[in-house]
Amino acid sequence: MKQATHRLSISTSGQGLYEFTGEIARWLARQAFSTGLLTVFVRHTSASLVIQENADPDVARDLKDFFSRIAPEDNRLYRHTMEGADDMPAHIRAALTREQLSIPIVEGHLALGTWQGVYLFEHRAIPHQRNIVLHAIGE
Repeated sequence: MKQATHRLSISTSGQGLYEFTGEIARWLARQAFSTGLLTVFVRHTSASLVIQENADPDVARDLKDFFSRIAPEDNRLYRHTMEGADDMPAHIRAALTREQLSIPIVEGHLALGTWQGVYLFEHRAIPHQRNIVLHAIGE
């Protein structure tokens, strides 16, 4: 059994989904695992991770719009407002999604479905550098 870790930095330009499946797959290929499990972890409380359809960009736009409706940017609704109108809604959106994903490694590849991609879901309005940690374990 072996393990490997890696850190990625993803630049965002504001709210939305940022696919980084290719970066993960390239790193995993260099590790030469045949089978195992990959954990993907985002080190932030106002961004999250999702596995979503990567064929139609309307899916990402619809998700962004939906989360804007369920956690609106309105300071009258929240106590935590010192970091801007988008901050507390970003924390709520992150709480409703995930900070960690587990993806099986099968025959050296991510066991994602045909239309699945791994995305950073940026919940803040301004650009950020988001840090992702990858941890693979297997053979």
